[in-house]
Amino acid sequence: MTAVVWAGPGIELSIDSPGREATIRGQLGVRTVPELRAHLQRLLAAGEGDLILHLREAEVADATGLGVLVGLHQRARRQNRRLVIAEASERLERLMRITRLHLVLARVDTMHMGGAMPHLPPMPPLPPR
Repeated sequence: MTAVVWAGPGIELSIDSPGREATIRGQLGVRTVPELRAHLQRLLAAGEGDLILHLREAEVADATGLGVLVGLHQRARRQNRRLVIAEASERLERLMRITRLHLVLARVDTMHMGGAMPHLPPMPPLPPR
């Protein structure tokens, strides 16, 4: 069951599976990130295991958009979870390669909502503090 939980000018966040799977449509940028970040953090806190974020219809407009993904990844790691980027747009894939985030963020090319989880390698341990 998919439910739109937040919509702002040019952006929409839908929950596909509470605490486990969501879809972002529209532009992630300096104007939309603050409220989107808060919703994503609540989504992360509400579940366990991998958090799958579908981004096929999302456009990362600036560094702030990438920053929300990196911040969510770091928060997920602290909660022994993993952020998984599903269906990233070509532009986002290119940005992740340029910034070398493709080496950090778990990604899958396609995944059907509510379907079987793909086999992903185990999450590497956090470095000692």
